[in-house]
Amino acid sequence: MTHYKGSCHCEAVRFEIDADPEEMASCNCTLCVKKNAIMIRVKESQFRLVAGADVLATYVWNTGVARHHFCSRCGIYTFHRKRVAPDTFGVNVFCLEHFDPAALPLRRADGASRSLKK
Repeated sequence: MTHYKGSCHCEAVRFEIDADPEEMASCNCTLCVKKNAIMIRVKESQFRLVAGADVLATYVWNTGVARHHFCSRCGIYTFHRKRVAPDTFGVNVFCLEHFDPAALPLRRADGASRSLKK
């Protein structure tokens, strides 16, 4: 497993992951389109919040299952608990140190078709 450190822009929120992702994802739901993040999926056991729990802001919408986390100081979207797999996190690759987005394929996720409350 590869160890990555991640943070928001002001570094108030810091986290670590141990993962070897095989792909990145870009989602077309209304929230993801507006935040324009590219995500990797990591299991809950591979993710550790190191600092910043006290400054995390959380946005919940639609079915209320997914939890989208932002730094309340600098506004950077860092990670979210996934709706379709609540035991995993989606991590914003642009928050990871020494992560090369060009090294992985990008999958287009169709979140827009799941955006209606069910």
